[in-house]
Amino acid sequence: MNTSALSKPTSTNTAGIHTVFTGKLVRLAAYDLEHDSEIVARWNQDSEYQQLLSSGPAMLWSPRQLKEWMEKHFDEMYGFSIRALDDDRLIGFVDLSGIDWVTGNCWVGIGIGEREYWGKGYGREAMNLVLRFAFESLNLKRVSLDVFEYNQRAYLSYCKCGFKEEGRMRQWMQRGGERFDLIFMGILREEWEERQKIT
Repeated sequence: MNTSALSKPTSTNTAGIHTVFTGKLVRLAAYDLEHDSEIVARWNQDSEYQQLLSSGPAMLWSPRQLKEWMEKHFDEMYGFSIRALDDDRLIGFVDLSGIDWVTGNCWVGIGIGEREYWGKGYGREAMNLVLRFAFESLNLKRVSLDVFEYNQRAYLSYCKCGFKEEGRMRQWMQRGGERFDLIFMGILREEWEERQKIT
């Protein structure tokens, strides 16, 4: 696991230095595999949540299976839990994966598992925090993601974070008897930097 990225954030903000892991609504934290796997297993019982994240059929994973998967794959990514600031509740996850250090590219994935936090800006702020980490701490050039056409809430949230649609695989998947596109989006470091001047 990339432990250097997972220290607890501080609340101080010295001139010219941004607090990387803490926003106004959420903070990014290290995973607690023993505790978090129990919560993620509960989220996975929500088939709608699964269909927003995965193109495959909904699958039920036990806490033990999730813990083993996380332990196996965490060295391949910078992964964070998303915690609400008001009560430090675990509400989701975000990760940077597929990092190509030569080209400066990576992929980002995010999910908010607690339904009461959907559509209220928590995911958008977590995405903005991980973009700051990607561009300022990891010195990456661009961050990419993909999103299903039917997940309009996520699509609009990504647009608000500065992602631009870059292409589609038309009728890529089927849900409920309908075909939907897979949408590819990306944001460049200079685009993100420009947004910081006006936000």
